[in-house]
Amino acid sequence: MASNLAIIDTSIFIDYLRSGLHQELISSLSYVVRNSAVVLAELGCGAKTRAERHFLEQLAANYPIWVPTRNHWLESGLIINRIRQAHGFEAPKLRDMHFDVLIALTARSYGARVLTSNRTDFETIACYLKFELEVCSSF
Repeated sequence: MASNLAIIDTSIFIDYLRSGLHQELISSLSYVVRNSAVVLAELGCGAKTRAERHFLEQLAANYPIWVPTRNHWLESGLIINRIRQAHGFEAPKLRDMHFDVLIALTARSYGARVLTSNRTDFETIACYLKFELEVCSSF
């Protein structure tokens, strides 16, 4: 039985904030949304305007926040190492993917799906980690 829980990835929120993409998706979600602490941190790092910082504050205030566990951190390093060996990605790419692996591990531990527009990275991760993934088009 599929869960109705979901974590919305940073890519969806960035698309929404910067270009208005995914507005319909966000306003009509049939999922119970939970925040990933990783997504909130990524949004905080990239917040350029007062409106973006306010959006982040509202997300944090209105939706429960799930935090990666000790085991998620340990497992994520092993997964990233396997991805590095298989694909030869350099450190900057691996750092970005590491956050995505943490999001996926956290979602999986709650039986939630990850909603993202970052098809390439999350589909690569899905080759090394079983989790529910829904890719939302950026176009």
